[in-house]
Amino acid sequence: MSKITIEAGLLDRAGWILASDNEPCTVAIISDDRVAGLYLPRLEAALKAGGFHVLSFVFPHGEASKNAATYIRILEYLANNHLTRTDMAAALGGGVVGDIAGFAAATYLRGIKLVQIPTTLLACVDSSVGGKTGIDLSAGKNLAGAFHQPVAVLIDPDLLDTLPLDVCRDGMAEVIKYACIRDGRLWGLLHKKTVPVQEIIKLCVDIKLSIVERDAFDRGERQLLNFGHTFGHAVEQYSGFTLSHGKSVATGMAIMARACCCRGLCSQETLDQLIQMLEQHGLPTGTSFSAEDLFSVMQSDKKRAGGSIMLVILRAIGKAELRKTGMAEAFEFLSEGLRV
Repeated sequence: MSKITIEAGLLDRAGWILASDNEPCTVAIISDDRVAGLYLPRLEAALKAGGFHVLSFVFPHGEASKNAATYIRILEYLANNHLTRTDMAAALGGGVVGDIAGFAAATYLRGIKLVQIPTTLLACVDSSVGGKTGIDLSAGKNLAGAFHQPVAVLIDPDLLDTLPLDVCRDGMAEVIKYACIRDGRLWGLLHKKTVPVQEIIKLCVDIKLSIVERDAFDRGERQLLNFGHTFGHAVEQYSGFTLSHGKSVATGMAIMARACCCRGLCSQETLDQLIQMLEQHGLPTGTSFSAEDLFSVMQSDKKRAGGSIMLVILRAIGKAELRKTGMAEAFEFLSEGLRV
């Protein structure tokens, strides 16, 4: 598994940390234009101080760049700069950067080393850990990708200080997800007026690692991490990606919790607790999209297996379970969850 380090001020020591486990080589930093303006020069300097030769590739920020065209541009950049199998890619950014840089690292020369350096709360607690990489296709989100574990994940909570409030809220949706599926202690921390960010990151990472170590390739328990994502991805895609991933997942969790409550799978108290928590952190709990609209998008969900799909059922705060359902029943869940 990846070596994960969580420490304030980590960015400026990145080169020394990587040099302790890796021979001197070329590191290709992959970032977006928003993050690069904030942190790229510091990371370049840190890596050079650690004895690495450094290159940088920057692409336009946003989900719209997480596509095959950008992916091919990254591969061509790596090839044109003659990176070899002993070299390394470093993803500096949020979930989009981590996913596409990871996919490029997984497939260039059939796999080179990858370092994840997340700069958003969502990436810190979720997407930078676990080895999932990918890009979107016109038919749906994350439909092309690979499992490729990073050799290191360097999490510097200080990098979150520049985040807009709206982006922080996106990350909180994933934190709330972790609390719902596994950890009552984490749920308690979310009630505090001042959220202890570094502690929350560590708890989320520990939860994900414990699950991924038992199910690296997403064939069983790891699918619990999709709580809110099946309906959330449909919301995100149907919005034309105008609604962020975090807000879409928040909406998806609320939809699923309402459906579970309607079916007696969880209590009204559990539903109320989740809705209150989402609202407390400025996240949406509903959508104007119809069940028919969202279900049409779900037909291309990568989690489908033939005529069925795996849903994550909320039983109580800190307890969730997997349920394989036919697509017709999944539509019923969706319809029930949209009734407010």
